[in-house]
Amino acid sequence: MLLVDDSVVARAVIARTIDASDRFSVVGAVGSAAAALEFLGRATVEFILLDIEMPGIDGLTALPALIAAGQGAKVLIVSSSADEGGPKAMQALALGAAETLIKPSAGALSGRFGSALVTKLEKLCEDPAQLPPVAFVRSTPTTEPTATARSLASSQVTRSALPFVSTSEDYDIIAIGASTGGIHAISQMFRAVPAGFRLPIVITQHLPTSFMPYFAAQIALLAGRPCDVATDRLRIRPGRIIVAPGDAHLKCVKLRDGGAAFRLTHEPVGSGCMPSVDPMLASIAEVYGARVLAIVLSGMGRDGAEGAQRVHDAGGCVVAQDRDSSVVWGMPGAVASSGVADALLSPTAIGALIASRRRP
Repeated sequence: MLLVDDSVVARAVIARTIDASDRFSVVGAVGSAAAALEFLGRATVEFILLDIEMPGIDGLTALPALIAAGQGAKVLIVSSSADEGGPKAMQALALGAAETLIKPSAGALSGRFGSALVTKLEKLCEDPAQLPPVAFVRSTPTTEPTATARSLASSQVTRSALPFVSTSEDYDIIAIGASTGGIHAISQMFRAVPAGFRLPIVITQHLPTSFMPYFAAQIALLAGRPCDVATDRLRIRPGRIIVAPGDAHLKCVKLRDGGAAFRLTHEPVGSGCMPSVDPMLASIAEVYGARVLAIVLSGMGRDGAEGAQRVHDAGGCVVAQDRDSSVVWGMPGAVASSGVADALLSPTAIGALIASRRRP
């Protein structure tokens, strides 16, 4: 991995910590963003550990260029200004950083900090063999689901009983799942969706609980409409965005008056994630059937693949972020490799699809 920090002491202590682990090693340590870009021009690394406060070009300004030069390297921000839930940490995640970790004073760089750093790196590791390359886009030739999908959908929910039914649109709700790199993708996506868009949008983004209020505020600003962190029994309403809290799954339930709401649950799921995309998508498919647009964006692992299968089986539409635009093609790649994706698109193209209110 490559260390980018203007402090000689920090580079030395962090390098010793990394090299002492059984799994990771440091192949380069530089003191500026410019030197990091030069290093990445002649070497390949799996991780970049990046400080924010540096002379010349700061870490946040350099982050997009470092991600591009890293050619798939995951960037972990290690900085004293990366407070969890704080604006700089959120900005780093929005720009494509994989994770953040607050850096203590020079005297406390070993011990607990060292263990936390190695743990973060271990969690960011992903086995690419589990995600075979996929190069296809399976487009639906008409706006109607297949006969099999219609049969499956009608067995779960009748068209007249769906919340927010519209005769001029191909779906009634948008459900989005994302993890590493997802905040940046969501930001790009919402730039292509007009502020007057009225269909409800639900998001499960893997983030710590403390990040969620700031995340919701950023989404509201980007989208130009209210965004709420979900609470138990929160009703799904047109024109609003709901994001999962960091410590509970979202499960959609149908209400007696024909509407729908979310219950917060905490049961273990196959992906091990909390919150998990799978129960959100699966439960929305049960309530909305073929009228769901499910979107799986950049992220590690396979969370969302099982839920996307449920949406597909109910006749809904499934779209995954394409490989080229993903920081990590784990979650969308798992959906693509399962064969249920109706399209693989960039975040901007996904935003345009949402705005069109039509299936791909």
